[in-house]
Amino acid sequence: MLLDTASLYFRAYFGVPESLKSPDGEPVNAVRGLLDFIARLVQDHRPDHLVACMDADWRPQWRVDLIPTYKTHRLAAEPAVAGEEEIPDTLAPQVPVIEQVLDALGIARVGVPGYEADDVIGTLTARSAGPVEIVTGDRDLFQLVDDARGVTVVYPVKGVGSAQTVDNAALLEKYGVDGVSYADMAALRGDASDGLPGVKGIGEKTAAQLIQTYGDLAGVRAAAADPASKLTPARRRNLLEGAPYLDVAPTVVRVALDVPLPEFDPVLPTEPLDPMALEHLAARWGLGGSLERLLAVLGGGTL
Repeated sequence: MLLDTASLYFRAYFGVPESLKSPDGEPVNAVRGLLDFIARLVQDHRPDHLVACMDADWRPQWRVDLIPTYKTHRLAAEPAVAGEEEIPDTLAPQVPVIEQVLDALGIARVGVPGYEADDVIGTLTARSAGPVEIVTGDRDLFQLVDDARGVTVVYPVKGVGSAQTVDNAALLEKYGVDGVSYADMAALRGDASDGLPGVKGIGEKTAAQLIQTYGDLAGVRAAAADPASKLTPARRRNLLEGAPYLDVAPTVVRVALDVPLPEFDPVLPTEPLDPMALEHLAARWGLGGSLERLLAVLGGGTL
């Protein structure tokens, strides 16, 4: 099980009341919400291995060099550090606490400089011999769905308790493409939330239809270059004018599969790695029932 950790703690932050506070009065809703998410996931799915994948670089320069608008709208208006992501004021201080708690629990936490969590997830998925469940609220990772290898996405609808398991059948029903074709469709469609313009006049349904008709993005581009193809003049023109974007978009949209990962132990712990540190964190931040529930589930119990 691979967690898109930032996706989950953002959901926890916005889904759990900020009235949950530490003894000193600081909000801990994202911390406690994430712990509850993990407890529910472990209980429902019982993974042998679990990795909390982190954004060591949420907006890698190599992606920005290819498409300068990549995630620009998420940049903080007045960042303390150049290129800093805009994060709610009461969430930012909770992220280091999340990291400390995961480390004390002994849950593997992996981030690699120059790469997003998506890239870590992609690389771990590519290396895995067994079934993989990717937990994320980010549609970009649908590109990794692969029935033959047992790769599915657990997609939280409201919370992880009402998550949808996304396989190729689910993708075909909703988008008209499977996991292998999803990145090509996404490149054509674009994604305003990631600053990807897409090709003018091509939305999600049209992108899927083009992939269905011509096989993949290369086939679509070949059809645009072929005067004998059945593309409408307007669509052909838009695809040809979008060539500079389409030259680089696939590299930006597709997750990396070759991230240089550090050594780590992905085995899901049954007891805390550092009980004393965890006890201190629990007292300092008032983690209460959320931590107790997760510890119970890790030990084989139920919620």
